Amino acid sequence: MKLKICCISSTDEARTAVTFGADALGLVGAMPSGPGVIADDLAQAIVRVTPPPVATFMLTSEITVDGILAHHRRVGANTIQLVDAVPAGTYTQLRAALPSVKLVQVIHVLDDVSVEEALRAVDEGVDALLLDSGNPNLTVKELGGTGRVHNWQVSRKIVQQSSVPVFLAGGLRLHNVREAIDTVQPFGLDICSGVRTDGHLDPAKLEAFVAAVR
Repeated sequence: MKLKICCISSTDEARTAVTFGADALGLVGAMPSGPGVIADDLAQAIVRVTPPPVATFMLTSEITVDGILAHHRRVGANTIQLVDAVPAGTYTQLRAALPSVKLVQVIHVLDDVSVEEALRAVDEGVDALLLDSGNPNLTVKELGGTGRVHNWQVSRKIVQQSSVPVFLAGGLRLHNVREAIDTVQPFGLDICSGVRTDGHLDPAKLEAFVAAVR
């Protein structure tokens, strides 16, 4: 079970997450809403101190190829997490420009239409999916970081039908993580608020969460 710790806000948080066994770190770029946003220069500094093989996920709300590439140039992460839907052909163009960078598409799980969205992204060539709670249809888009649990039965359908790895996010806590794993059976988990106190990464919560997962 892979573990991604999101909303990393400093190099110290990055080191703490790695110490407790994180396989990936999430670095949140500019978003229309939600927690954890950091400046691109700080995200770049965190990338530089993150040791291999820990992955660095750059969360971007950009939806144009030029916008995504510009964001990546400022950060330099080895994985791009696309938190909003992108036009057809975007993955192909990104892969041509950044052949060594992994592409992860976020699917905001609302209903069975989300299954279709997920499988379309797989068909178009993403490296992995990340299932989160949010609503991109609102006037101010919710693109993750809600701390809410979504319908895990829908997520399970996506996992069962996906040919690429699937991460599960959204409202994961110490008290529900085993149920989440048993129900959805994802490749990995993505957690932000569930291991934080007053917005800061909490080593005690993180240690307990990792123990429950592994």
